[in-house]
Amino acid sequence: MSTGSRLALALALVLSTIAPPCSAALRAGFYKGKCGLVDVESVVATIVASRFSKDPSIVAALLRLQFHDCFVNGCDASILLDGSSSEKTAGPNLSVRGYDLIDAAKAAVEAICPRVVSCADIIVMATRDAVALAKGGRYSVQTGRLDGKISLAQNVNLPGPSMTVSQAASAFARKGFTISDMVILLGGHTVGITHCSLFQDRLYNFNGLGKPDPTMDPKLVAALRPRCPQTATIDNTVNLDQNSSSALVVDNSFYKQIVARRGILQIDQELALDRLSKSLVATLANATNFSARFGLAMVKLGALQSRLPGEIRSSCRAINKRS
Repeated sequence: MSTGSRLALALALVLSTIAPPCSAALRAGFYKGKCGLVDVESVVATIVASRFSKDPSIVAALLRLQFHDCFVNGCDASILLDGSSSEKTAGPNLSVRGYDLIDAAKAAVEAICPRVVSCADIIVMATRDAVALAKGGRYSVQTGRLDGKISLAQNVNLPGPSMTVSQAASAFARKGFTISDMVILLGGHTVGITHCSLFQDRLYNFNGLGKPDPTMDPKLVAALRPRCPQTATIDNTVNLDQNSSSALVVDNSFYKQIVARRGILQIDQELALDRLSKSLVATLANATNFSARFGLAMVKLGALQSRLPGEIRSSCRAINKRS
């Protein structure tokens, strides 16, 4: 080894001992043996199963929670931090829920082995478990993430429900996702809900023309208007998958609905109409392997990592206090 090479190696070793941890190498089974004989993933799964038995809609909540966390600074649990200007306070996150389940799972693992399991990993594990309970298949998740220390509402820039497919595709591409990844991830809407205010224009005054969106099935328009009246004082919710028999099941029913022009959000319906995505939507509507493809897309989402310094929080709601 040359003198220059030895110096470079020595410098790298020194820097590795003083540089703060920014991101971790993810791998399946990261926690095996780190909490004695206790299987950390089973502890989290038990908490999720208990909640799911009482509230199956927690599946949609956790899918949304993971997406809203990972799409900002990477999967670093920054969405969990409390604060007057934290990510929680951003408009798109005001209706995010599931924080209490993550708190419960964190408390359970902290009681066994403190400061070992990150909140970021708990989000990913809990979401995987919820999807499996909703008959969406079980995929193997990678773990070993660190929790972020920065959470700012101003950093929240998520794809919106009124975006065009090309606009949404560009937003996903900036995170390293293909159009196929995007369409498959949006398949999580099969268990999702939305508020009337986010699509009411499609029922009454689309594009300011005083008429419903012509791409929406007229029978669906008629069915939704009583739920979402123009002068409503309460912002009701509506299932994104209008197939009532599978609204709580993670499957490909969502794609069948949008092919039939029964999409609720504008972006969902556009997926079945736009040249960039319609052929893939048609394929997924008839696919028998959606669960496997969805699992792979969720693993790819979970691989988004922050480049900022991280830690293992004691509480998911606050960064650790300096000793």
